[in-house]
This record gives sequence, C-alpha cells and structure tokens, in this order.
Amino acid sequence: MSEHPPGEELSLDPQQSSDEADRSEFESEAPGTPSSPQPEQLEGSIAVARAVAACRPQVICAYPISPQTHIVEGLSAIVKKGELEGCEYVNVESEFAAMSVAIGSSATGARTYTATASQGLLYMVEAVYNASGLGLPIVMTVANRAIGAPINIWNDHSDSMSQRDSGWLQLFAESNQEAADLHVQAFRIAEELSLPVMVCMDGFVLTHAMEEVVVPTTEQVDGWLPPYEPRQSLDVNDPVSIGAMVGPEAFTEVKFLAHHKQLQALELIPQVAESYAQHFGREAGGLVRPYKCEDAETIVIALGSVLGTIKDVVDTRRAQGEKIGALGISSFRPFPFEAIREVLQHAKRWLTVEKAFSVGLGGIVSSECRRAMRGLEVPNYTVIAGLGGRPITQASLNRMLDEAVVDDLEDLNFLDLDIELVTKEIQREAATRRSGPIAENLIRDVGVARATAH
Repeated sequence: MSEHPPGEELSLDPQQSSDEADRSEFESEAPGTPSSPQPEQLEGSIAVARAVAACRPQVICAYPISPQTHIVEGLSAIVKKGELEGCEYVNVESEFAAMSVAIGSSATGARTYTATASQGLLYMVEAVYNASGLGLPIVMTVANRAIGAPINIWNDHSDSMSQRDSGWLQLFAESNQEAADLHVQAFRIAEELSLPVMVCMDGFVLTHAMEEVVVPTTEQVDGWLPPYEPRQSLDVNDPVSIGAMVGPEAFTEVKFLAHHKQLQALELIPQVAESYAQHFGREAGGLVRPYKCEDAETIVIALGSVLGTIKDVVDTRRAQGEKIGALGISSFRPFPFEAIREVLQHAKRWLTVEKAFSVGLGGIVSSECRRAMRGLEVPNYTVIAGLGGRPITQASLNRMLDEAVVDDLEDLNFLDLDIELVTKEIQREAATRRSGPIAENLIRDVGVARATAH
C-alpha cells in the first residue's frame, strides 16, 4: 500500500506498469557477495568517493565547497590514477554550472554524479528543479551545512530542507558506513525511477570524521547495480525534445506524475534496501529505522548523525527502567507517512529533534509527522537543536526529556537557547531605532560576557 497522509485519496495506482517485474527481480537475488572487503579506517568523504567510484559514473561534475570538497577531490584522484575508466571529470566554474553539466550529461544517457553543500545548493536551485522536472537520475551528495546569513560553515540541515519540495528524493545517512552504502543504493533507485536523488550526510560531523567503514568494491557493485539503461536520452540519430514548454493544458498532469513517482519510490526504497542487505551483508537505508520502539512510551524522532547520540541517551534511560525509543527517518523525500504512523501510534508521546526549522512556523519534520498522525491525539513536541553546528549533548537531551516524559515541555523548544542573550537584543531593538546588525551585536555580547567571566 502506498504511503500517504491518512485521509488523502490517490487517483492513480502507484503499483501499475512494470512494478511486478521489478519486485521479482529483487526477490530473485541470492544472498552473498564476491570477495567481501575488510573494514578500513577512513574519512567519511573518502569512503563516499570510493563508493561512488565503484558505481562507475561516466560524468562527475565538480565544484568545491566545504564540507563536500574532499569527496570531489577524492574522486579526482581516483580518475587521475586511471582507476575509474570511461569517466569524464568536469571541473566547472560554479555550482550552477555543476548541475547544468549534470543535466546535459544525464540527458545523453550518462551515469552522472555531483556534490554540493549550503550556499552552493542554493546557487544551483534553478537547475536543481530542472533536473527533477526533466526526470533525470542524477545522484548528488549534499554535505549538510547551515545557510547564511550570518555566514556559518558548520552543520545543520537547513540546506537540504530548503529543497524539500524540489522533486528530488532525499535520503539521510546516520553514519559514514550508511553514507557509503546509500550512494550505491541511490544510483539504483534513481535509475529505476528516472528521478534525481540527494544523499544527505552531516557536514564535518560525518564528512571529516574518521570511522571504520567497509567500502563496497567495484566487483560487488557490478554484481548488484545494473548497467544504466536510461528511460530517455538525447541521440543525434534519433532526435527528441526534452524539456519542451508545457502550458496549462498539461502542466498539472506533469506535476501529478512527479508526485506519482515519489509514491513509487516509497515502494522501491525498502525493496532496494532489502536487496542491498542480502547482497552486501549489512543493512542501510530503507524508509525508517526504529530503535527500541516496540514498547516505548516516548519516541524521539531525528535524521542524520544525531541519532547516534540519541540512541546512547535511549540506552541510558532504558537501563533506568524508562520505556523510550528512537525513530530514525532515512527517507525524508518521499516522506514515509504510514511507516511513521505505524511506529508512533502506540506511544504516549513523541518528539522531533530537528537541525532546521521553518522561520515563523516551527518544526519541519514535526509538521510532517503530525500529518502522519492525523486523527490520533498523541502529545508531541518540536525541539530545534544543533543549528549552525551547536553541539547536541547527552546532558541537554536528558534535561529536555526529563520535561517531555511528564508532558511539561513547550510545543516548540530551542535546545540550549541562551535566553539572556536573546532578551538583551530584543531590549536593545526596543530602546533604539539604530540598534545595529543582530549577528554582530550578539557576537559582541558573547565576547563581553566571556571577557567578564575571565
């Protein structure tokens, strides 16, 4: 059954066409792998670069922006050494050019990859929408980083969240192992559906962290990822139009079919994850990843690397007799409404820990989860945390949960918010018209406070 908000009716069956044949293809694959590689201590970016190379991309479009730079640098070294044959590595002059080249190469039937982050993702937005609108199966790493102003190079999820309605699939990695595995899965998902996929991994927290990772080999990937057979391609010997203007007579239908493909992805993503686990011997991806949720009265929902910290907190509180669990969302787009509802419906309360928010509204993830829980009156809370790279500590999470488990938490919370600092700026603006730039005022106030403390 397709996942969609309770009460919403679909007018098109997402299982029609070739889905039955696709499912039999997945089910026919036998477990086991050729020559399993050994774990290596690797930087996350290098593990991703090697996993992408194992997928044999034919075009890599590269423009550096922290914290994704080491990924494209790693790929450039692989190409230069001749370890990735038949690949054109294109150095471009901007992120907009990177996505534009990716669109051109994908439209000609080439397996295509690029990477970006933060302001770079915003710079390529026009082309990002074009890629999905044209149905091109580009895979792109988004090394999540805060969006300015003020300038901030550290991690949160505001960049990929800004593109949640762009038509791209968005898969979130909890660890570097999952990041490497998700890139291999992303090519299969993208090319089966003819849709672009963002693999989101936390900037610096994962991209620059050294962890033990088993990187899929080219031989393993060759045995699992089919050769790319594009659903559409430009060919001088058989010319067609891609990206023609569409007027009011068909534009709604085009957009509906884009929505339909997202619903198909809800069926395909778990199939791909299961097939991957059988072939490679480890789990990664899927729609959601419950952790000790079976009897949980309180469930904490999150995306990305913060799940590791949340799981540690869950383990500690479980040891003290508290019924608590964590729910990781691996697929943010498409959003797995029914899978989330299935996990949350028996809890007494749930809360989201989010590394981005909609200014003037509140939580993004929590808003989606509330739609999933429509009709079930379960207390729930939004916790905005980790903005601009602020550490999310076990101590802070425990303080927040102490209030949540007795339902004494505000609906919208900002974890570790310095209320005195905020109040001072509000009072300054009320006292004088020429109060000055907010960011600089706060930096100055923090500096004064630190000097006074010393």
